Amino acid sequence: MGLSLGFITTLYFQSFSFTTFQASLNSINFSSPKPSSSTTQSPPPPTLLAPPPAPPLPPPSPPPPLPPPPFLVLSFTNVASNYTSVSLKEQKLLVHNMSDEELFWRASMVPRIQKLPYKYVPKVAFMFLTKGPLPLGPLWEKFFEGHEGLYSVYVHAHPDFNESVPEESVFHGRRIHSQPVYWGTSTMLDAERRLLANALLDFSNQRFVLLSESCIPLFNFTTTYDYLINSNLSFISSFDDPRKPGRGRYNPKMYPIINITNWRKGSQWFEVHRELAIHIVSDCKYYPIFQEYCHPPCYIDEHYIPTLEHYLGGLVKGGPHPGKFGWSDITDEFLNRIRFGSECEYNGKTTSICFLFARKFMPDTLEPLLRVLAFGE
Repeated sequence: MGLSLGFITTLYFQSFSFTTFQASLNSINFSSPKPSSSTTQSPPPPTLLAPPPAPPLPPPSPPPPLPPPPFLVLSFTNVASNYTSVSLKEQKLLVHNMSDEELFWRASMVPRIQKLPYKYVPKVAFMFLTKGPLPLGPLWEKFFEGHEGLYSVYVHAHPDFNESVPEESVFHGRRIHSQPVYWGTSTMLDAERRLLANALLDFSNQRFVLLSESCIPLFNFTTTYDYLINSNLSFISSFDDPRKPGRGRYNPKMYPIINITNWRKGSQWFEVHRELAIHIVSDCKYYPIFQEYCHPPCYIDEHYIPTLEHYLGGLVKGGPHPGKFGWSDITDEFLNRIRFGSECEYNGKTTSICFLFARKFMPDTLEPLLRVLAFGE
């Protein structure tokens, strides 16, 4: 049994309202009396009085204090062929009409000034790659409950899936623009990169977890959040498998860009930090080679990210596919073996918490998982 862990470009403009003060000066008109018919000399005209000076204008009242800066989406609109307009909009729903090429380009932007111009709380992006419904969704609802502002949710489902989600759900409005996904093809990796790119648009997202509809959290939100945010590593399954299911899938046509000695295999499910996420969506060197030469029995979702991570200098371990778990498997003893049955290194120290998530849990495990894990109680 194996287990796998898992640029809103944010700008802040201060807007000022300028009030134009207009002062109207009313002139004072003086008229002379009609001349008399007598021959007596008319009295001299009265002396015109200067109008009183206008009272000084009151100083403008100071502007009200500005609210904390919202997270904004940098929106580019092609108005004409020779220029582009730029606007900022607060992100509420994840609907946009960007192509994948444009999305990956924007998500790969990295600010040269590392310090953000405002305070922010780092978030964990939970990215669900699903076929349609989330049968274990109620478990995740309990997991997220009470921790708003510390996480973001993104869902990539089949574009034909149209099941509605209640407005109070953490999954409401969190579906991204998607394309059909076919197992064993590059469309699977395209979906993963699409999820990462959408999540990277929010600068506050610092950790990125890829999950399926059969994944579950093994610990409560606070433990999971602290473990990920305070870690200096990404968590990826990657190992050199000399057998046919490993090196046997390597295509010699990938050489010299990809050498068989750097060929790696692993689970597609991962948890990565922001820097590695940007590498994945911006890679124009290795990904095209995989798209062209990695076809079944070479499965791109099992080889691309482990191999890319190895080229970037990582060192991680992994194992074979896990089995499936059903209702009868869910006990305290079973989950505790997963949670505390291993030893690994965390920030230079040995720990028994090596897996934060587990996968391949069948829909009928929802009720016993809610009872045993008891999130929110």
